[in-house]
Amino acid sequence: MTPHSTSRRSLLTAALAAPAVAVAGPLLSATPAAAAPVDGCQTIVDWTAITLDAAVTNEAGAPAEARVIRLAGTDFLQLRGTVTCAFTADGRLGTLPATIRPPKLTRGVCPRNNSLGINAIRIEANTAGAVNVYGPQATNKVTWIQLDNFSSVLG
Repeated sequence: MTPHSTSRRSLLTAALAAPAVAVAGPLLSATPAAAAPVDGCQTIVDWTAITLDAAVTNEAGAPAEARVIRLAGTDFLQLRGTVTCAFTADGRLGTLPATIRPPKLTRGVCPRNNSLGINAIRIEANTAGAVNVYGPQATNKVTWIQLDNFSSVLG
């Protein structure tokens, strides 16, 4: 019996080609989906200012704002902007506009000033619209928070 040897390269090529062959037929014959919004998502509530707590200030040119979008049938709360603050304990960042009230507690993680190797902070929005921060300590003061990457499922 002759020993049979298969190279790793030929195995990898075959493995990558198989899914393409299996999927190409159904994709080519599939009917197009309903027309989607131009930007790929639907805006439910456009960007609206967050009412900030007295100890929190908007960074110039990047005010704290919130919106609700629908993507693939799922609603998301999104935040953007940068705020300056002096949190040394858990506290209130601000309040969402009346048009945006999450049906349940929703949370995300946002960048903050790097202090003692900690560079992220937990942000939560509750059903009353309160936006709270969790994690600051007296020995690890939070001086700014960037909200741009906050995106959380609402439903």
